Amino acid sequence: MVSFFKAMATTLKNLSETNLKEEKVFRKFSIGIVVSEWNSTITEALLEGALEYLRSKGVKEKNILLRRVPGSFELPLGAQFLAAHKEVDGILALGCVIQGETRHFDFICDAVAHGIMDVGLTFNKPVAFGVLTTENEAQAKARAGGKHGNKGIEAAETVLKMLLTKAAG
Repeated sequence: MVSFFKAMATTLKNLSETNLKEEKVFRKFSIGIVVSEWNSTITEALLEGALEYLRSKGVKEKNILLRRVPGSFELPLGAQFLAAHKEVDGILALGCVIQGETRHFDFICDAVAHGIMDVGLTFNKPVAFGVLTTENEAQAKARAGGKHGNKGIEAAETVLKMLLTKAAG
């Protein structure tokens, strides 16, 4: 049953469809983005999607802080550096881990997911998990602007929606 829903979520729709409207409050938000340099073809596409989306919703260019880290494993610490800035309201963590021949993939994915979650809970700020964890490069490309949308857009939307939720009290 779980595999059925997983298949539906990834094969039957573009996951990056959004209905979030531009809000005046978005102009006031400061968004930090930490992006992995590893698998840069993929991560740059995620970043491009996120930046375009944030701008389209009214986030000012001057309110977007971009930091690069060597790989996905470093994303939680990069997010923590950004979260420590009082002016940063929310953070996008963008990366890509592609399955290899060893269990390294499992350890990295687990550490990154837990680390990113911990940053958000510790700093009480939304930190979106925009990290692709795929079996191969083709799957990553499909989720970085291909037939399954762009996870960077989804991460950007998530942060904006969570900031609205936080502002609502």
